[in-house]
Amino acid sequence: MTGREVPILRGLSARDLRGYAVLDAVFESGPQLVWGPNAAGKTSLLEAIVLLAWGRSHRTSTEAELVRWGCELARVEARVGRSDEPPDQRDAVEVAVVRTGSGGARKRIRVNGVARRAASLHGVLRTVLFAPEDMLLVAGSPSLRRDALDTLASQRSPVYARDLALYARTLQQRNGLLRRIREEQASRDELRFWDATLVEAGAAVRDERHRLLADLAGPLAAAHAEIAPDEAAAGVLAVAYATNAPQHPNESVREALARRLAETADKEVWNGSTLVGPHRDDLVFELGGRALASFASRGQQRTAILAFKLAELDLLTTLDGRPPLLLLDDVFSELDPDRRAHLVRRITGLPQTFVTTTTLDDLDPALRSLGTAWEVRAAADGTSSLERGR
Repeated sequence: MTGREVPILRGLSARDLRGYAVLDAVFESGPQLVWGPNAAGKTSLLEAIVLLAWGRSHRTSTEAELVRWGCELARVEARVGRSDEPPDQRDAVEVAVVRTGSGGARKRIRVNGVARRAASLHGVLRTVLFAPEDMLLVAGSPSLRRDALDTLASQRSPVYARDLALYARTLQQRNGLLRRIREEQASRDELRFWDATLVEAGAAVRDERHRLLADLAGPLAAAHAEIAPDEAAAGVLAVAYATNAPQHPNESVREALARRLAETADKEVWNGSTLVGPHRDDLVFELGGRALASFASRGQQRTAILAFKLAELDLLTTLDGRPPLLLLDDVFSELDPDRRAHLVRRITGLPQTFVTTTTLDDLDPALRSLGTAWEVRAAADGTSSLERGR
């Protein structure tokens, strides 16, 4: 990197998170190579970083699972800043998860000692995560693609994160009311308030998703052309938005959502759930205007997914010139040698990257020579430990 140093993850501390009873580590810039056997705790380390960056886990929606077995509280803390800053001037991020008596959990988030919502956490530690499940991004469940887009949009815009959170809360309330209406315990008139809120929040979410895809188009096409110049003849890689509330001519997004809610009203009461809105929209990866999922080989799909992740990196970097933290969870084994080499070249140009692998021998020699090795071990009692390599 040239010019002013970029803030990175300087230190990480965790207590009773998954298999880690105690975890304390100080990180430097450059690649951090985390290795060890499967189920030792490599992914849990990345999960701790994701929890600090996104305010939630990428592996589970049941937050009680984050707390080590037999414990009541899990806490993760980190310092984010430049090496030339005094430690007390670096951003301090803390996430605590407390088990509740009902089997659930409560979460507390603080930045520099001030309580924050998860929706406002994005931007303190921007991250791009590339995990094995992302290999299903092209042909897997629509929820995978929505989550990928929403995570990127939330890191780019705190307003989007708040709109998305409002939409999720409204959707939950509306679905509960629909079930009560189905059971004749409530009147359809009670839907008016939640319909209006759903339309407003849903339109804001969908508008920002469209803006994001428009801004992502250039970086995505460029990354794909760089990785797979042999596929240029097939056309440009793009991501199209597929909505269940398409607009009629001269119709706004709000009007389209309101119309579709009216059209599906009886069916929604019958099902007891909201059937239209951004939570049911989808993304379609296209090459030359054709849906990749319908014809692409596994190799072509993986190339498209890698291009998408690199485009995420580029788009987030354009916000303020700060490249995000890249987390690679055992994905090198999923890529062929050419794709691996391309990813290594990108990694060496980033301020900091975390790479997990079962053995360092699987990594490119150039990456091993630049990186700091960390070994993850699992004890007989199931606890995990992290030790810097010598």
